[in-house]
Amino acid sequence: MSNFKGGWVGKILRVDLSSEKIKEQELSKDLAYEWIGGRGWAIKILWDELEPGTDPLGPDNKLIIATGPLTGTIVPSSGKVVVAAKSPLTGGYGDGNIGSHLGHMLKMSGYDAVIIEGRAKKPVYLWITPNGVEIKDASHLWGLSTFETEIALRRDHGNDIGSVIIGPAGENLVKFSVVITEYGRAGGRPGIGAVFGSKKLKAVVAHGWEDIPMADIDKAFSLSYEARRQLMSNPGYRKWIEQGTMMTIEWSQEASVLPTYNFTEGVFDYFMNIGGETMANKYKMLRKGCFSCMMPCGNLSVARFGKFERTWAELDYENVGMLGSNIGVGSMDEVIKLNRLADELGTDTISLGSVIAFAIDLYQRGIISTKQTDGLELKWGDIDTILTLIDKIVKREGFGKILAEGVKKAAERIGGEAPKYAIHVKGLEVSAYDCHAAPAMALSYGTSPIGAHHKDAWVISWEVKYGREKVDMTKVEKVIEFQRIRGGLFEFLTVCRLPWIELGLGLDYYVKLFNAITGLEQSLDNFFFIADKIYTLIRSFWVREFGGWSREYDYPPRKWFEVPLSKGPLAGMKLSKEIYDRLLDLYYDARGWDKSGIPKKSTLEKFGLTDVAEKLEKVGVKLQD
Repeated sequence: MSNFKGGWVGKILRVDLSSEKIKEQELSKDLAYEWIGGRGWAIKILWDELEPGTDPLGPDNKLIIATGPLTGTIVPSSGKVVVAAKSPLTGGYGDGNIGSHLGHMLKMSGYDAVIIEGRAKKPVYLWITPNGVEIKDASHLWGLSTFETEIALRRDHGNDIGSVIIGPAGENLVKFSVVITEYGRAGGRPGIGAVFGSKKLKAVVAHGWEDIPMADIDKAFSLSYEARRQLMSNPGYRKWIEQGTMMTIEWSQEASVLPTYNFTEGVFDYFMNIGGETMANKYKMLRKGCFSCMMPCGNLSVARFGKFERTWAELDYENVGMLGSNIGVGSMDEVIKLNRLADELGTDTISLGSVIAFAIDLYQRGIISTKQTDGLELKWGDIDTILTLIDKIVKREGFGKILAEGVKKAAERIGGEAPKYAIHVKGLEVSAYDCHAAPAMALSYGTSPIGAHHKDAWVISWEVKYGREKVDMTKVEKVIEFQRIRGGLFEFLTVCRLPWIELGLGLDYYVKLFNAITGLEQSLDNFFFIADKIYTLIRSFWVREFGGWSREYDYPPRKWFEVPLSKGPLAGMKLSKEIYDRLLDLYYDARGWDKSGIPKKSTLEKFGLTDVAEKLEKVGVKLQD
């Protein structure tokens, strides 16, 4: 019997793959009320339970799969789950959310979260139902693609399951491998798939049927119906249904922020070939959404021409930008093939597009030659060579073994001028927005809690309207506001942000729904306080794992500072280091962090994190008062 009126089901599942011990623990009210769920639980557990310096690919690292109090309920777009661990790609905190049936199936099996540690002796997968939990043999699944694995799991356990799965990339410990579900949904950019692989864990699968409690079900239904009606009556709803995030290709081209040729330019000559209009009119076959979604963003598209005819994949802006314009591919048929391959292999599409572009950029600039590339002549848009390179990366063969480490470590290995062209922050490859002329978005990337990712503060659209050239506190406040909402509230509740950001569903709906479902009385201001506390603890985790901090860790790629755009309406523009430093100072001050980016002791105390201050000082970090 749960101690909660609703929202949380009241139990955490713990699995030690080394000893094969499985146990349950009660979800404490402190963890639920103070950290809410999702990302909040993930960072709290990793901070409390990981020893400083834990090897991300060692048995002591912990995989966290966490839901939130709204996950799996009638709330619009509540089919989300957070996967987290110490990142093998960055060495810091790593997580990702993923649209899946796993979240509600996990809760309907009786668990709010799963904590997995240890390392199995042979490949296994986790099977979770209300009737029990099993560590099952996955030897027959090891080596299969994510699609093949999902088909096999559905054949064995039925179609009514939720799962997250790794492919060959995760098995081979590619540092930017992800988990995949439902034939194309991905999560865990900072190498969560590699953590699965290091533990010999092929998949986590759940099938549940128990009710998720709601304190005031009538009010929750009424609020959810009202929210859905508001969303569907929005003037932008029809275009969203037609294109989803793919409409951003045309917007990014117009705004000169479309990543092109390894972020050398912000415009692409063939953008129309890979844009949202082309996709919707020529390639899109079906819409696909997550559990409880009525604004599906998945564009199931089928290649129509050439040797990849009839290949299908799920498209969105990020993966088309990074596996299209950023590597010089201007054919939608080829983009579909590349996305399908990435999803089958279990690699992050953003990072994969980045490492390929990085390699081509170095080759074209004469920094590397065929001697380093195993004889491959690397050219923009050369699909056959790109496919060969992907095969080498996933198998960790030759030059591919270097690229499988991600652009930061690959650049360090190659040396010379290579780091100048490595597009990352803290080791995580930048997602698909060029920031030569977007300092606030560069700040968003620089201060993202997992490395360079747009999810936490997609501020670039606002910045283009507000004024790229402005340098003021308003920009910093907007970045922090978005981090509180996108990287805070939506990550701990744990639901999709798209109804809010794309179609304007008010944040007050989420507060009212939380109160109706849990029976508590929360406010938006208190949610923002919790979001700031989560960000502060995540930053403390990075500081602890890095043995201190330098503000240079929060800098965007050197290329934006040093190599100006040469095409389009913003030709000649580059990011000013002086302006960026000014924004970063304002950001640190607003966060209550010192000039290096370390939380001050008073800030930690404000959030009730006195023990965190003590642990940081114990490992030699000097904290300002």
